[in-house]
Amino acid sequence: MKDATTHAAVQDYYGQVLQGSQDLQTDACCTPEDMPAHVKAVLARLHDDVMTRYYGCGLVLPEALDGARILDLGCGAGRDVFALSALVGEIGRVVGVDMTPEQLDVARAHQDWHRDAFGHATSNVAFHHGLIERLDELPLDPGSFDIVVSNCVVNLATDKAAVLRGVERLLKPGGEFYFADVYADRRIPAALAADPVLYGECLSGALYWNDFLDIARGAGFADPRLVRHRPLAIGNAKLAEKVAPIRFTSATFRLFKLAGLESQCEDYGQAVIYKGTIPHAPHQFDLDGHHAIQTGRVFPVCGNTWRMLHDTRFAPHFTFIGDFSTHFGVFPGCGGSSPFDAVTAPANGDCGC
Repeated sequence: MKDATTHAAVQDYYGQVLQGSQDLQTDACCTPEDMPAHVKAVLARLHDDVMTRYYGCGLVLPEALDGARILDLGCGAGRDVFALSALVGEIGRVVGVDMTPEQLDVARAHQDWHRDAFGHATSNVAFHHGLIERLDELPLDPGSFDIVVSNCVVNLATDKAAVLRGVERLLKPGGEFYFADVYADRRIPAALAADPVLYGECLSGALYWNDFLDIARGAGFADPRLVRHRPLAIGNAKLAEKVAPIRFTSATFRLFKLAGLESQCEDYGQAVIYKGTIPHAPHQFDLDGHHAIQTGRVFPVCGNTWRMLHDTRFAPHFTFIGDFSTHFGVFPGCGGSSPFDAVTAPANGDCGC
């Protein structure tokens, strides 16, 4: 499909065809994973009309959000925007962007309701109609966001590289893109990409895993970090037959805007100690699927990981050991990770980049 045709098809699918999450034909755009208690508590306070129009595939509510300025790409009816608005607090700010007017109508209709539900004197959210491939056309200032999130929407974009370049432009130095999306274990054939149902169901627009990594690095995110993933099941037999034998996974990534990150995990003899002070994480902080950092424990890290903690909003919550004065080569156990290889964190919690 051409860009304009694809955009029209996606708008129709999410504006007219889907009236709620029960209308989805696969489990790609749903979030079956366990939720922390504080997330459940926030979601329980959201309006039912917003909750029933949720089409995400992961949790995009990262840690340490108090007072943050956040942008949600493909915000839909606003579930994640409103949840984030509670977590950032009244002094924080959450902005949502979406291409589907019907979805934005639902979000805006419930903006004041959520302001009152969270006890804010004024609403700390805003919504813009636009394409996430063209963020430079929206009234958003470069370098103005601490965090950008997205929940199963980048796969629907016709120019994924433009999305990531736009994110990099809008993030502050040390900011992060924290997002969940669908990926494939190979490149999607053009015939499948032209199928509006497969595209709308977040399957045929999915990026091949390695293509995503190349695009992320090309946009300035040198060291993408896989947080979690789950294989997707396609319950609709006809759709499953169409896409076979392609495998799909839902994966959550965090990409940090940090100049000078290295292409490999390099060892400088550094370590960190987590203070246990991040809200809702008193015993352990999980940076990604390979870094489960226990409170009070000296935790060896590579140079990139050290900077992801030292040069970001996480810095006040850690004690830092070492510098970059001595290089010891590649960090022990360093290796790439793909969800299709069923990578898991080391059982003993030790770092493995």
